[in-house]
Amino acid sequence: MLNPISTAFKKAKKENRPALLTYTVAGDSSKKQSLNILKSISKSVDILEIGIPHNTPVADGSQIQTSAYRAIKNGIKINDIFKIVKDFKKSNHNKPIILMGYFNMIYQYGENKFLNKCKASGVNGLIVVDLPWPENRDFANKCKNKSIYFIQLLSPTTTKKRLKKIIQDSHPMNYFISMLSTTGGKLKVSPKEILKNYSIIKKISPNKDVVIGFGITEKTIKSLKSADGLVVGSAICKEITRSIKNRQNPVTNVSNLVRKLKKKNNMNWLTKIKKFGDK
Repeated sequence: MLNPISTAFKKAKKENRPALLTYTVAGDSSKKQSLNILKSISKSVDILEIGIPHNTPVADGSQIQTSAYRAIKNGIKINDIFKIVKDFKKSNHNKPIILMGYFNMIYQYGENKFLNKCKASGVNGLIVVDLPWPENRDFANKCKNKSIYFIQLLSPTTTKKRLKKIIQDSHPMNYFISMLSTTGGKLKVSPKEILKNYSIIKKISPNKDVVIGFGITEKTIKSLKSADGLVVGSAICKEITRSIKNRQNPVTNVSNLVRKLKKKNNMNWLTKIKKFGDK
């Protein structure tokens, strides 16, 4: 059976658009609200990334750090995250879920136990920020044995020689970090430069899906639409923070934001449908 992540990419390509991926922190701002946000945005996105809150998230900027802090303060635990995923999957069985976190938490929990829980709850993929290739080979193979994609991270400074080796070992999906920065930063390089680096990766791995993350917002999404997929995270975490500060409903506001992202992401496809209908 094909992993739902690959199915989502196939559907997006058929519609001539990039897959839209969203990132939220599990348990932000509460366990119940976290689940409700996932349910509310699931119709607008192709793949859901869920962050495992960490007290020292070295790859994340202030927006995601704030979300993680709220979740940890509210007592979120790894088992709670698996419950959130399992509860979500009861009514959204085919919607792909990717967990994103740091290896020390997985190691403390126990690799095999963690993967068994992933499988039982319905996790389809894993991004482990601080476990680079080739150190991740053994764990990636364990993921493969559970039919869970281990998603390799690629950066603008990864040499072509190293890219080839990583991609050769990689599962069907990879993640390209658009710039040298933490999450949430403004694009420090032009979309043209990002796509130039992205094209190098795609030439090496034409049959694997590669998403672009870091710096993707409602303003930048349109300029990077030639990618297989685009990840929006910090903008969503920022909206949750803003909603809480203004005593508004984060579920409603995040849903509205994601619908806007979907509209911009689908623009070319919707235009083609309209033109076809006008004939």
